[in-house]
Amino acid sequence: MSPEALPPTRRQFLRVGTAAALALTTAGCGFASEADPADRATAETPIDVRVDGDLVYFNWADFVDPAVFEGFQKEYGVKVIQSNYDSMEGMAAKLNAGNRYDIVFPTAKWAQRLADGGRLRTIDHSRLRNADSVFGGYGYFADPWYDARSAHTVPFTMYKTGIGWRRDRLGDLTGSWDDLWNDQAKGKVFVLDDRDEVLGLGALKLGLDLTTGDHGDLARVTDTLRSLRPRLRGFSSDSYNNLLNGNADMTQAWSGDMAAMLAQAEDPAVFGFEVAREGAPVNSDCYAIPANAQHPGTAMLFIDYMLRPENVKKNIEYIGYPMPVRGTEDTYAALVEPFPQCVVTADDLKVDLFFRNGDARAEQARDAAWTDVKAG
Repeated sequence: MSPEALPPTRRQFLRVGTAAALALTTAGCGFASEADPADRATAETPIDVRVDGDLVYFNWADFVDPAVFEGFQKEYGVKVIQSNYDSMEGMAAKLNAGNRYDIVFPTAKWAQRLADGGRLRTIDHSRLRNADSVFGGYGYFADPWYDARSAHTVPFTMYKTGIGWRRDRLGDLTGSWDDLWNDQAKGKVFVLDDRDEVLGLGALKLGLDLTTGDHGDLARVTDTLRSLRPRLRGFSSDSYNNLLNGNADMTQAWSGDMAAMLAQAEDPAVFGFEVAREGAPVNSDCYAIPANAQHPGTAMLFIDYMLRPENVKKNIEYIGYPMPVRGTEDTYAALVEPFPQCVVTADDLKVDLFFRNGDARAEQARDAAWTDVKAG
């Protein structure tokens, strides 16, 4: 398969549009505050775990092994009706417009916005046969910062951000965000087209809070990132294709995309992936059931089916992202053997370098800083 024909990565289309983000922000929440009272009342009602209709599924494209979908449909006699989004902002816009889905997959900070906005059903973990494989093995998710006691979510994937590079062109790196300023790679460096990720690397490089909204901090971050601009070839979230086709010698990258690249590379040894000693952002996508879901019982069955170890292993091998399910760690470790730093450990989660929600003023300051960085 030619580089031009390679399939898009899980987050290739992720873009943070300032106007869209501001339009969706209400006092830092990001969801319209006038939620349907009926939905709010329903949100806390325990879900009867049974088939109550076909599953209306809303996620990134191509992010579950088709064989897993087929197995679920056959076992429960339902159809999976798929819709896809290309950003968290796009997901939020559809939910705010009143579209009804049975299951969605927000990142941690967006899960917090949904839960705080009364937009998610409560998930009783005791009604999921396979829940203990998550919460019994990964204590962090028993009470994560974004959803107290994981009352509305179950974690789906984990990943962290680092630097992917061409060993055949650059040799070894130093293990620092400073490597993006490498003179040898000048003109062939990409950073992610993602506000939080790019501002975050600048903040970590300077020893600042990952998601600072302080104007003074952000001025220092933008100054630092301006010094990187002459070395950049561009902003792109298509990390592994840029490395594979030679457009990039070095790129800021998500660990899962680097794992996916291994399946495409003729010789994985010419590539490398490192996490910076100053800190590596971590994140998690979550299973969540919207408050206005028409088939929440089927959604619960789907979550439980996805948590079966045999299905988790299929999905890990298909998408390249680890999943916090006990007993599947060796599957991911084998997949990323050439890139061991792709592995997300319990210790990585404890460091807690997640992107956090700020209040409206902080989010606006971060939007303005991102606009400055993009403008050069």
